Amino acid sequence: MKLELQLKLKQTLAPQLIQSLKMLQMPVLKLEQKLRQELSTNPLLEEVEPIEDASDEDNSPTLSDEDPKMDPKMDRIDWDYYLGDDADDYTFKRMREHVEDKQRDVPSTERTLYEHLLEQLSFLKLTDEEVSVGEFIIGNIDDNGYLTVSVEEMAELLKIDKEAVQSVLDRIKKFDPPGVGALNLQESLLSQLGEKGLEGSLAYRIIEECFDCLDRKSHLQVSKILGTTPERVQEAMDLIKTLSPKPTAGRFDPAAIPIVPDLIVEKVGDEYLVFHNDKNVPQLRVNSAYRSLLKKGSGTATDTRKYIREKLEQARWLLNAVNQRRSTMIKVMTAIVEEQKEFFEKGADFLKPLIMEDIASIVEMNVATISRVSNDKYVQTPLGVYEIKYFFNTGLPKEGGEQLVKRSVKQKLEEIIKSEDPSSPFSDQEIHKRLQAEGISIARRTVTKYREELKILPARFRKRVVKENG
Repeated sequence: MKLELQLKLKQTLAPQLIQSLKMLQMPVLKLEQKLRQELSTNPLLEEVEPIEDASDEDNSPTLSDEDPKMDPKMDRIDWDYYLGDDADDYTFKRMREHVEDKQRDVPSTERTLYEHLLEQLSFLKLTDEEVSVGEFIIGNIDDNGYLTVSVEEMAELLKIDKEAVQSVLDRIKKFDPPGVGALNLQESLLSQLGEKGLEGSLAYRIIEECFDCLDRKSHLQVSKILGTTPERVQEAMDLIKTLSPKPTAGRFDPAAIPIVPDLIVEKVGDEYLVFHNDKNVPQLRVNSAYRSLLKKGSGTATDTRKYIREKLEQARWLLNAVNQRRSTMIKVMTAIVEEQKEFFEKGADFLKPLIMEDIASIVEMNVATISRVSNDKYVQTPLGVYEIKYFFNTGLPKEGGEQLVKRSVKQKLEEIIKSEDPSSPFSDQEIHKRLQAEGISIARRTVTKYREELKILPARFRKRVVKENG
């Protein structure tokens, strides 16, 4: 064992930089929550009303310009340096006052699936023991409507016969929504068909007898297994498609979170201008009431002065981070608009290949910064609201040296499939040849990849039997 001294160079992130990076990642709704939280914990921050006259120039120094100027003799902050005679001069101002009206409040769901099932359970004539079993079963049904434990497991946990559990479960399976309480998809689909009075139908037989091979068998193959015609199988499959794979789909989902764009792009004359959408973000400034405490010098307790200085430093870091976030996002989006000018002028078909490295080079920032600006943030444009990441696309080669974005290729692939004859759908090889004929050079396996990403079935599953007239 020995003691020794070592010198090392180590790169660390300053607290200010960490805070700036976190702010940059936040969508505008989270930013609003963050600032309101800071308002409740930092007494030096206060919220002010929006400034009506945006033409007034704010020429006073701000906390983001340089570090607090300290008077070494009085050991206090020179508040006049920051606030001047009028404390209202230093504010966290908006860059844009006239934006869209506030988002409408989204109503929450009136009740949960659990409450909905319990209400139906209360309508049944059950013994106290059966009610307890029913509540236990309902408590083990997930948000999609499926039972997460088996009858045997519940019987063991409740220390009763499994027949008693099954009896209550059979009643719960008849509750609304249809298919609730099933252990798996097959059981749920059969239950939904049973609720429609279709037990014994061809659709019921397909689910009961061919469920495990439906993803591998064509309509013709299923018809041979069940001894019927492809036309009848097709009709039964159309019926099955109307059933819900999740019994509760669309009924007990949590309230949707509204999309609030972080940025707004508007066309003014021949130019596109980018604004920060901070209408609902609180405007902050330093509370001038604490100025007198620090100006008292030795008249203010040392602990009090220390506390206020710490809170002032936190306020300075916070406002610096918010200001940096705003300027960075506007700078990045302005570069994107300039690069995608044809998109804003002519529409989505003219979106050109663009990668984050291109924008990073233009604005002289790190690619990670561009990623933070783009992730989970939206921009309102004259063409609609888009996720900022929408404007970044890698390109694919086209004859003549041009490039197409992947999204355009996928759109073209969809158009080709929509134009096909349902009785003789195009194979991936045929789609590949048609794309080649239009000058789009991609591999056949890429066609398959894009088709799967679009959730389009292979040709043998898209084939439909067309009845002949007469």
